[in-house]
Amino acid sequence: MHEQTPDTPPAPSVPPAPTLFDWEFATDPYPAYAWLREHSPVHRAQLPSGVEAWLVTRYADARQALADQRLSKNPAHHAEPAHAKGKTGIPGERKAELMTHLLNIDPPDHTRLRRLVSKAFTPRRVAEFTPRVQELTDHLIDQFAGKGEADLIHEFAFPLPIYAICEMLGVPREDQDDFRDWAGMMIRHGGGPRGGVARSVKRMRTYLGELIHRKRDDLGNDLISDLIRASDHGDHLTEAEATAMAFILLFAGFETTVNLIGNGVHSLFMNPDQRSLLQDSLAAGETALLETGIEELLRYDGPVELATWRFATRPLTLGGQDIAVGDPVLVVLAAADRDPARFADPDALDLSRSDNQHLGYGHGIHYCLGAPLARLEGQTALATLLKRLPDLELAVPPTDLRWRGGLIMRGLRTLPVRFTVPNA
Repeated sequence: MHEQTPDTPPAPSVPPAPTLFDWEFATDPYPAYAWLREHSPVHRAQLPSGVEAWLVTRYADARQALADQRLSKNPAHHAEPAHAKGKTGIPGERKAELMTHLLNIDPPDHTRLRRLVSKAFTPRRVAEFTPRVQELTDHLIDQFAGKGEADLIHEFAFPLPIYAICEMLGVPREDQDDFRDWAGMMIRHGGGPRGGVARSVKRMRTYLGELIHRKRDDLGNDLISDLIRASDHGDHLTEAEATAMAFILLFAGFETTVNLIGNGVHSLFMNPDQRSLLQDSLAAGETALLETGIEELLRYDGPVELATWRFATRPLTLGGQDIAVGDPVLVVLAAADRDPARFADPDALDLSRSDNQHLGYGHGIHYCLGAPLARLEGQTALATLLKRLPDLELAVPPTDLRWRGGLIMRGLRTLPVRFTVPNA
């Protein structure tokens, strides 16, 4: 047996792999993602549902995976038995016949549907909606401004995008509270009654189908009417396609914005120097820091932790790891957006960061169609809160905050705040 001489460096020890997807991880997943980036950048993990998938954590690999056409969005390519496929998408969407939306299909069907939907969901429509988003924002703040305290998730971040997308879709005012209830069930994940998400999905699908059927005879100036009108060389969305598209615009649009606002305010609380810079900028009537700041908040602690499911249709190598046909692949946007190989000082919040090609809204042909609306809502919400309630502060110790369970999204359950009641 040979003794180690003093000048022989000891073999580097690799710390044990972190535990993933428990409550401690949900509170702060970034140290675990840093370990994966360094030691196992394409990592085979068992998810809470029991499904095994590859987690992609480095920025370069993530961009490759998001644009790689060998990775299909269609759950039919999942190698596991059919009974497990319901664990890889939105609960209840299969039974509700809502599978034909942009998150579940590939070219050429994806190309056709995205082209048709893009004719309705235009940047011009979003820009025209700006004053209404401001009105909704002010109205919601008015509801709690006189109390000196609020839960910013349930009283502000959650209702704002729900009412906004309902109005944009053309859901009548008298029905919007139903949508608020259904959506509330959908973001509880495991926190609500068993089967509650699937029931809410079914109710929403039934309602949207009936609304689309009615609007065919009475088209208006709204997104659903434009989906019905949309055509390309004589090609139209079928009623089932229009229903699925309206559903996914609502489902994918509201929770990302809830989390963008909630996570964004939380990040500003945890980084008071950056918050002060932003408030000073807004007080001076400037918008540049708000615009770069919303991108930095998307990168730093964004609303979408993992991109939605992909399935290998051919063997491929990703980050030096061989991926077999049928294997699920999940791109960890939260890990890629903190990759020091791409971002300088990635664990620091820098609202003025200019070189910021984050992946918060994806990359490639599945880049989020609703990103302009989410940015508008996020910018409006943060700017209005900071201007109207300048001494807004967290009302509980940060360690008391709890993050919602769930695989794809990252968001707070509640965000209790207090502030000085503004002068009437």
